[in-house]
Amino acid sequence: MKISVFGLGYVGSVSLACLAQTGHEMVGVDVSQPKVDCINQGKSPIVEKDLDTILGEQRAKKAISATTDAARAVLDTEVSFICVGTPSTSQGHLNLEGIFGVARDIAAGLAKKKSFHVVAIRSTVLPGTNEKVTDILEKASGKKAGRDFAVVSNPEFLREGIAVKDYFQPSYTLIGTSDKRALAVMTDVYKGIAAPLLSVEIRIAELIKYVNNAFHALKISFANEVGNICKKLSIDSHVLMDIFCRDTKLNIAPYYLKPGFAYGGSCLPKDLKALATIAHDFYLKSPVLESIESSNEMHKDYVLQKILDFGQQRIGFLGLSFKEGTDDLRSSPIIDILEKLLGKGYDVRIYDKNVQFAQLVGANREFILQRIPFISRFITEDAAAVASNSDLIVVVNKDEGFAAILEGLPAGTIIFDLVNLDFRGKADRQNYVGIAW
Repeated sequence: MKISVFGLGYVGSVSLACLAQTGHEMVGVDVSQPKVDCINQGKSPIVEKDLDTILGEQRAKKAISATTDAARAVLDTEVSFICVGTPSTSQGHLNLEGIFGVARDIAAGLAKKKSFHVVAIRSTVLPGTNEKVTDILEKASGKKAGRDFAVVSNPEFLREGIAVKDYFQPSYTLIGTSDKRALAVMTDVYKGIAAPLLSVEIRIAELIKYVNNAFHALKISFANEVGNICKKLSIDSHVLMDIFCRDTKLNIAPYYLKPGFAYGGSCLPKDLKALATIAHDFYLKSPVLESIESSNEMHKDYVLQKILDFGQQRIGFLGLSFKEGTDDLRSSPIIDILEKLLGKGYDVRIYDKNVQFAQLVGANREFILQRIPFISRFITEDAAAVASNSDLIVVVNKDEGFAAILEGLPAGTIIFDLVNLDFRGKADRQNYVGIAW
């Protein structure tokens, strides 16, 4: 396949070389003549392991060339990658003028082209950029998206220093598009890469890189705060974190990385506070650790406000414990919300088969009696009564019986789901609202 790459910086140069190595005929495009000259001499315009070697080999095979003529590059190729930089503004926004400028350059070639063309945005851009680029291409070329061309979002996940290795060994290749022809073309582009190719909504593909990097930054900051605490306690932080990383069931795993309700229970709040207190006792500032609890409290406030915004007086709660399969009410985040709703006079009913007030003993019973002693009046063993006497149902945990209850609700009952529970008819239900989806 013939492919053009617009922008011969870090991402563009690596993409140019690696695509050539997988058998494509490549044309690099840049406004910088020195960069174009480098490529045409078989040299890399950037310092990156193995890149010089690949560029030299592929240039010798005549699989790579470079030019400043954007329109000609579009006419001579089937796919154009946009790989220009997206620097930050002083306010923290992205400067996308380079992206839009390249789009106008591509449009000049597209206007003269008769065959279908795919434009792949490889640069890191904000959600909505694909739509703007599509609009620019249509207006500047006179061509129609979906008929004459398609714009796909194809973010890169390359680490400097090992970018070539990352290109050939990714966790996945992500293509944001709803165009079947474009997806087929991009599948052919990446046919030499032994990794899953995932077709997703465009905005997911546009946002994922920001989420990835924010999480990477969080992990670094978290590890450094743990390291500071370990040093004060004369503990080898690297040994400790090596053990931490061996837990791939919970620690380095997707288990806790699903948007939903706030955390609770008897362990997380207590142990987080204890670790933050250790840091405080050593006069260490640990803003990441210290901000977790406040973030959790803000999330509970958000849920409460959403419930109030529904404007319903009769509210049923499916679940009282902090997660399914337990009767543990200590620090259950829904307790705080129930306390405030009851204080405001709302008609509340609660069903949780694992939590029957008469059977509560020990710490659980003591917690309820101290916190909201009158809650027993609102707990029922009759799930049907909760369903039939509530205009709003709040799903608090994933008890296996809750799906059947939701499936039997009248059409007018609002469902506010805090856990993304699966049940029959969910996609077609008009009054279903997810907390973060």
